[in-house]
Amino acid sequence: MRPQLSEEVAAALRERIMSGELRPGARVRLEEVAAQLGVSITPVREALLTLRGEDMVVLEPRKGYVVAPLSKQDVVDLFQLQGDIAGELAARVAERITDAQLDELTVANRALVRAARARKIEDVERLEYEFHRTINRLAEARKLSWFLHTATRYTPARFYASDQAWRDSMRTDHDLLLEAFADRRPAAARTLMTSHFTNGADLLIKHLDDLGIWT
Repeated sequence: MRPQLSEEVAAALRERIMSGELRPGARVRLEEVAAQLGVSITPVREALLTLRGEDMVVLEPRKGYVVAPLSKQDVVDLFQLQGDIAGELAARVAERITDAQLDELTVANRALVRAARARKIEDVERLEYEFHRTINRLAEARKLSWFLHTATRYTPARFYASDQAWRDSMRTDHDLLLEAFADRRPAAARTLMTSHFTNGADLLIKHLDDLGIWT
């Protein structure tokens, strides 16, 4: 078994839970998950232990693992936390970014835009992650970046990458953010980055509402 296999299973289950595919109270059957992901039971069991520690699933007598409750406020809180941290990192980047670093981000964003226009969902997901990881690296704040990485594990990246409206807004957000970096405007960069995340919360809440998660 690859050392990271259980982490991959945990990430897949987080995506399914946060996107509403697995609803609060739904049973998570080890054998079904293993078959769906093409893995053995062991990494699934390890992944569920991890998710139990994150309050994503709970272990109930005679039922096994079930998806933990998830409220609208939980979603708001998760994305507000992400936005606050990401906004701080973006502000720091705006204060110190060099022309060469701005060029690096611009090239990365162009690749992301091409993938979005071509509707290459997996590429959009990967390149969006790399774009933000580059920003976090440029902020030179290792611990703060680590906290953001931990918080963004609960973002259903595939759900967003698959949504046309989100892809369109992402392109606009990134263009404005790059302008703020180019003009060395920390306050604008902070506001833009924070809203990039909180707007994502609004989109996810509407999606979960439409699925009837809370009814």
